[in-house]
Amino acid sequence: MITPTHKVPNLTLDLINDTQWELHNQRPEKYTLLVFYRGLHCPKCKQQLENLKEKLPGFTKRGINVIGISMDSEKRAKKTGEEWDIESIPIGYGLSEKEAKDWGLFLSTSISESEPEVFSEPGLFLIKPDNTLYLSSIQTMPFARPHFEDLLKAIDFIEDKGYPARGTK
Repeated sequence: MITPTHKVPNLTLDLINDTQWELHNQRPEKYTLLVFYRGLHCPKCKQQLENLKEKLPGFTKRGINVIGISMDSEKRAKKTGEEWDIESIPIGYGLSEKEAKDWGLFLSTSISESEPEVFSEPGLFLIKPDNTLYLSSIQTMPFARPHFEDLLKAIDFIEDKGYPARGTK
């Protein structure tokens, strides 16, 4: 488990636009937001990432870099980029089982033909520029994810009040 105020593991991922992204090379003004999603097969993920696209200007305005990440293959991830309305969000793919576990994500096995054999359940991580964890939300199911509007309001409160990371013990 990654504890707030501690360093997070580095991630190097290929993106669907044929570039590469590395967490420890990010230089956000305030934070980097990692949104781990289940993959192409998940309608809740589609809804979540399309909502993230709508809220992206709010995150950008607050100095927050954003990325969506899945264990999907290149082919599935690129299909996600083509079929979902998320073109302004960097989408990383190919997260390994080990990396998912390093981040404390829960893994599931397929229960239908549309699902990959193994995939991670959703997780959301807000990382400070020094690569320490500020907050996380990890799900065991596709349901009951944090809303981005609530997260934006929380970030405003955090920044306005200088609110410290919690859950550090």
